Amino acid sequence: MSLNTSPCTIVCGRLFLFLQLVLCINPVISIITEKPEYVTTCQIKKPDFVNCSTNAVQKLFNEIPSGIPEIGLDPLDPLQVPIIKILQGAGPVNVNASLTDVTVLGFGNTHIRHNNVDSKTYDFYTELSLPRLRIDGNYKLLGRILVIPLKGAGTCWFDAKNLDITVRNIVNLEEQDGFHFFRIVGIKVKFTIGGLSLYMSNLFDGIKALEESTNRYLNENWQVLADSLNPILSKTIENIMFDILRKVFDNIPADFFISDLV
Repeated sequence: MSLNTSPCTIVCGRLFLFLQLVLCINPVISIITEKPEYVTTCQIKKPDFVNCSTNAVQKLFNEIPSGIPEIGLDPLDPLQVPIIKILQGAGPVNVNASLTDVTVLGFGNTHIRHNNVDSKTYDFYTELSLPRLRIDGNYKLLGRILVIPLKGAGTCWFDAKNLDITVRNIVNLEEQDGFHFFRIVGIKVKFTIGGLSLYMSNLFDGIKALEESTNRYLNENWQVLADSLNPILSKTIENIMFDILRKVFDNIPADFFISDLV
């Protein structure tokens, strides 16, 4: 391990491996040999490619939330995640926490604002927005958030509004069985949110006055809390999107998306 490796890099790397397991990234189910109706074909050399590509990705994301069984993609809205572990040891947030039986709502309202593909590397650049992303589950928490030492276990919810997300998908173009395929080898996510509300029950062993005042304080200071958790939340979104996009592009030929790749 490099001496310059940051604690966040270590933690995010561990979170990536952990979520790969709990999201059950499956091997290739089957290759789609006929273009599905939810796939729009664009030409990268055409001047209207960005507009075509943006609309094509929106059409694909309109289909994704209900699931695509033929490529092993389960329904995503709601998205069920068995467990998420959060370990952060720097800054205003210093916690060891886990969320179990997690339900994520909101991916069904994904709005694609812009999508482009690099004609040389085939990396994707996408800007999207979500009006709302809500997470419900059971939590266990020990640590400090902002200036408050916290310990608790119970139910919780987090409700983020007006998310703007930028995604860069790092891609290799490969040939297989007479088709080209986009192989997603990396993904980078940046995001901002316009609001965050939350509630954690049974803080401080169920002392109601402390529980209520702590939740109120965290909601009043949501921006600082969101900024502090940004690296972990970004990695969580990356892992979810990596699983989705790998199942799509490992099974649907790139030639169906872009007809003039070579």
